Amino acid sequence: MPVNPLTAQAVYPDPGLAAATTDLSKVYGSGDTRVVALDRVSIGFREGEFTAIMGPSGCGKSTLMHCAAGLDSASSGSVRIGTTELSTLDDRRLTELRRDRVGFIFQAFNLLPTLTALENITLPMDIAGRKPDQEWLDRVISMVGLADRLGHRPAQLSGGQQQRVAVARALASRPAIVFGDEPTGNLDSRAGAEVLGFLRDSVRELGQTVVMVTHDPGAASYADRVVFLADGRIVDEVLRPSAEGVLDRMRGFEARARHQGF
Repeated sequence: MPVNPLTAQAVYPDPGLAAATTDLSKVYGSGDTRVVALDRVSIGFREGEFTAIMGPSGCGKSTLMHCAAGLDSASSGSVRIGTTELSTLDDRRLTELRRDRVGFIFQAFNLLPTLTALENITLPMDIAGRKPDQEWLDRVISMVGLADRLGHRPAQLSGGQQQRVAVARALASRPAIVFGDEPTGNLDSRAGAEVLGFLRDSVRELGQTVVMVTHDPGAASYADRVVFLADGRIVDEVLRPSAEGVLDRMRGFEARARHQGF
């Protein structure tokens, strides 16, 4: 059934969604220390789409990504990867789902220093006892420009090259969805632009689904849409964003927050 990609109010799973949340809430603490990080958030991430999640510090954007990716549990509501409801999975099955169907890219590259670039890329599949699809692996390695660096260890690579390895690792198993948490936060502007270009190309050329948390309007402009959070709720979205348009929206949210604080 059709789903508004912003509100995702459908009760039944949509086969066109790589992941979705419905009425997702996350609460920390209780009483005077109670903090509502997410407040009944419903959102769908369509297959073959690049979504950026933005908002002021503390708005819940990283919490949303962690819950949607199965890295953190929800206090209430629904989280699905494809048609699989995460709350129905025990720890072992949830670990297998994250390993087999979800890719992760973080601000820290998280590469093993004793392994070569290629060994880092294939590590999750090696742990699972699965052989990579060589044709797909070759396409991913070619796309991120690592063909001549596969035998190098992380210490022999620049920061941008290390993050390329992390991007390739996230894509190598052909996951249903890739989540990136500030994936260019540790990179200079040139290396960051290269990594963002690779993520955009993975969507356009490989049909991958990517969800990225970022505070950078320039990074968000690489996405197909930008979703804005404030106080744990989705408050706006922009399709086909420009850096200037995203920055204007962010300034508006910050101005309203300052006004409400007085």
